[in-house]
Amino acid sequence: MHELSIAMSILDMAEEEAGRRRAEVDAIYVKLGALSGIAKEALLSAYDLARTETTLETARLVIEEVPVMIFCPRCKAPRGVHSIQQLCCSECETPSSEILQGRELQVVALERPPGIQRPEAPHRESWKVEKTF
Repeated sequence: MHELSIAMSILDMAEEEAGRRRAEVDAIYVKLGALSGIAKEALLSAYDLARTETTLETARLVIEEVPVMIFCPRCKAPRGVHSIQQLCCSECETPSSEILQGRELQVVALERPPGIQRPEAPHRESWKVEKTF
C-alpha cells in the first residue's frame, strides 16, 4: 500500500511548513490526478492512519480530483477524455499522446484554523504551498 508512504510524506511536508510558520494546520489541500496511480479512498484511509499521534492529528485532508486533459491534434485544443484507458479527444475521438493534466499528486495549500494564530483574522486563512510527489 504505497498510499501510506505518500500520506506520511504529505504529513511530513505539512508539519515542516507549519513549523516554519509557527502555525497550526486545520486542512491540507491536495490535487490528485486520475492518472496518478493513487486511489483517493486508499489515500484518505492511509492519511487517517498516518496522522494518529502527530501534530496534525486533527487536520483534514481535502482532495481535489483532477481529470485527464489531453491536447487534441485535430481540434488543436485541450480536451477531456471519455476514458483513461483510451486517451482520445472527447469531441472528435482522435487519439493523443500529449497529456496536459491528470498525472499530478500535489499539495497545493494548507489552511489554518480561524482566529487561532491571528485573532485579527476571524476567517479561515490558508497559504499556498506547492509540493509535487
